[in-house]
Amino acid sequence: MHAHHTMEAFGATALTRLNAYLSARVRGFDAIRELSKFEGGQSNPTYRLSTATGDYVLRTKPAPAADLLSSAHAIDREYRVIDALGRAGIPVPETYVYCDDETIIGRHFYLMAFVPGRIFWDQALPALPTPERAAIYGEMNRVMAALHGIDPVAAGLADFGKAGNYFGRQISRWTRQYRASETQAMPAMEELIAWLPENIPEGDETCIVHGDFRLDNLVFHPTEPRVVAVLDWELATLGHPLADFSYHCLGYRIAPHQFRGIAGLDLPSLGIPSEQAYTAMYCERVGRARIENWEYYIAYNLFRLAAILQGIAKRAEDGTAASAEAARVGSQAHALAELGWAAARRFSNPG
Repeated sequence: MHAHHTMEAFGATALTRLNAYLSARVRGFDAIRELSKFEGGQSNPTYRLSTATGDYVLRTKPAPAADLLSSAHAIDREYRVIDALGRAGIPVPETYVYCDDETIIGRHFYLMAFVPGRIFWDQALPALPTPERAAIYGEMNRVMAALHGIDPVAAGLADFGKAGNYFGRQISRWTRQYRASETQAMPAMEELIAWLPENIPEGDETCIVHGDFRLDNLVFHPTEPRVVAVLDWELATLGHPLADFSYHCLGYRIAPHQFRGIAGLDLPSLGIPSEQAYTAMYCERVGRARIENWEYYIAYNLFRLAAILQGIAKRAEDGTAASAEAARVGSQAHALAELGWAAARRFSNPG
């Protein structure tokens, strides 16, 4: 994510009000020298705010004109979960203040620490030496297991989402989202929409789920294979740990050309644990004997990711992005739905 300078993003008077507001509430806060917007796909505008004494991240609701899914702007939820998890020992940016007073900059916002470090976009980690790849994967696994081990009640997040029937609720939610953004017939998606609700595995569990826990949402220490911050909590809720973990493992099923994955690569020579070894590592950390119904969870998450991408394709087609981009993302959604339906068939006919 590169940033471009936008001191004028809020206008001079709003910037003056913001400066006064933060100086009064954040210990040691010094005058804002620079404000630049992070580029990237966030639905909530995100700015890097520089002062003489340090850098911060300011996240805001979209400008009033932008109409997106109402749930996409729940930055109060985001702030709440980051704040609670920081206190519970999960590596997240330090939070400073949440502001629901719209007279400051015209919309809600919150301030958190800017955490310097490394962000890796390619799951094959081509720039790293082999031993460090294994360490990065091990650390990613450790942090996800730690998140799932947090007791929502003890963390003050007992009401952060509904408990129970997570898969049923999510399948109907993403089916609705998909229906709202359909642009072409997708037979594999139709199969999954019919099949998934009928085959939900027994057994309900609830923990705090991130919802988009993947390599490029993690900030690693500048030199050590250690996660210093987990970012992008906009999909976080109370949910099923295996939904979260299987989503995190999708890279094992998706080829690099399909959508940032590592399927088909020579993992042993890269020093990256196999899907089986990685899953076993997680089970050991969370105290599970094994994971039943793995292919179901994979199928569900491929369906969910296809629905998310279809939404992006639809928005691209409707507006800002070029139609070539819409077609590209649409074909990715198509490919993921096919992979999902293949996993569903494996689940139904193992062996």
